[in-house]
Amino acid sequence: MRGTADVVVIGGGVLGAATAFELSERGHDVVLLERALPGRQGSGTTAGNLHIQAIHPERPGQDVPVDTARLLPLQREASLLWDELEARLDADLEVTRSGGFTVAETDAQERALREKHRWERAAGVPTEVMDGDSVRAASPSIGPSVRAATYCAWDGYANSLLAIPAYLRRASGLGARVYAHAPVRALDRRPEGTWLVTSDAGEFEAPFVVNAAGPWIQEVMALAGARIAMAPIAIQMHETVRAGRLLEVLVQHVGRGLSVKQVRTGNVVIGGGWPAGALRLGDYTPIDERSADGNMSDARRIVPAVSALRLSRAWAGPLAATPDEMPVVGAVPGHDGLFVMGGTYAFTFSPLWARTIAELIGRAAPAIEVDDLGPGRLLSPSTVGHRQEAVI
Repeated sequence: MRGTADVVVIGGGVLGAATAFELSERGHDVVLLERALPGRQGSGTTAGNLHIQAIHPERPGQDVPVDTARLLPLQREASLLWDELEARLDADLEVTRSGGFTVAETDAQERALREKHRWERAAGVPTEVMDGDSVRAASPSIGPSVRAATYCAWDGYANSLLAIPAYLRRASGLGARVYAHAPVRALDRRPEGTWLVTSDAGEFEAPFVVNAAGPWIQEVMALAGARIAMAPIAIQMHETVRAGRLLEVLVQHVGRGLSVKQVRTGNVVIGGGWPAGALRLGDYTPIDERSADGNMSDARRIVPAVSALRLSRAWAGPLAATPDEMPVVGAVPGHDGLFVMGGTYAFTFSPLWARTIAELIGRAAPAIEVDDLGPGRLLSPSTVGHRQEAVI
């Protein structure tokens, strides 16, 4: 097959699906290429949290803390977009604004809570600082080790297994062509100023290409002759058997890689970024037992009722990490028409990054400043190289 498009999106996870929808809604002719099945890699394994108050800056095994203050205006904007997303997609995404606590167990962690509360107030994210007794009065399932927390009514979660198909259904209904089992094999800049994308679904020529390939971002960039400092990693999640209602809110820990919530089915989902075993892209990635023990120990201490629940499953999911632990979104310098998006908290940011890329492709100034999050900071000094042979 040989065809043309306005934009080729590479990657059928939540970022690629959201971008295909956003571009299609704005009248662009879109082709989306997914190497396997949409939403079955990193995006399909996410906990689906909507983190609107400041996130925990570090996870186990992480060397560089996230600049949480920088992310707060972006989280606020993403929250506003999630408010209208189900109506835009005409779909139930199980968006649940449960509210959320970020908890602290030590003096240092409590100081971090108060500092982040100041940042949140400046960014227009509504939070309040509560002592441990007030937290337990509001949510009796929280354990005695919690000495303070910040509460944000905007925190919550959605179902990634519903969101990604909904994005793609609406995109397809608007004319987007979505190809599964279509790994990209070459990405060539044409003399006439377009990109030729060669995949197992055929060749597609377009003036714009969006690299939303998640853990495969590096490999897609290599096909275009660019080297970007991103690395795929794997994190793991755990889920208990169903239980009666014991936790109404999303719980995070300010000093540990932990998130705990009870979803509508009654299962308790425990995530937060603990590392899995050796990553095997496109294949089974094993669970790391030390991470599992550490994550569950934290969860049982913060929400003691979890101790009585049997684990039903645990799973690992790949994601793309940047050296500074910040997202990446924007145009690739020296490669006209090529854009990249990915990095931390992609599920929360998906509607915002999709809108941002659509604005950039439409030659409009993004509604929110992201210049400092562009890929230029991650490129090697020489961004033009030889065509790389790879299967993405």
